Amino acid sequence: MSRKPSIFQRFQKNCETSDDHFDKDLKSHYYKSSFDKVLTTVEDMFKKDPAMKITAVSKDRGEISVSMTSSPKAFIIVTVIQVRPFQTAVDFMVSSEKFSIFGLYPTLKKLVLSFYQELDKQLPKSDMK
Repeated sequence: MSRKPSIFQRFQKNCETSDDHFDKDLKSHYYKSSFDKVLTTVEDMFKKDPAMKITAVSKDRGEISVSMTSSPKAFIIVTVIQVRPFQTAVDFMVSSEKFSIFGLYPTLKKLVLSFYQELDKQLPKSDMK
C-alpha cells in the first residue's frame, strides 16, 4: 500500500498500516518484545474496551479479529509478526461500511493511531525495522 495519497483519500472506508506506507504515521510499529507478549498485550487492550468484541484469535497466523460496536462500527484485523527474536511488528487494518459525507478515513486513522499510542505505553518500542 505504498501508493500516493489522493484527493479522495478521506472518503475511503478502510485504513491500513504497513512498512512502506506513504503516511509516516501509518507505518508499522516494532516492539522489543516476544511474539507471545505482544499478542497478549494487543488482546488485553481490546478486552478492556467495552466497545470492542474479539471475534477470533489465531495465534498460528498472528491475527486478532475485532468488531467495534460503537460508532463508527468497524471491523479490525490486527497482525502480529515476529521479525527476529524480541523484535515484533504490529499492523492494523480497520474497515467500516458506515457512510460519512465528510469522509470516514480521518476517523479510522485516529482509531489506528490511538491503538498504537496505547501499545507504545505498554511495550518497549524497537528502533530498528
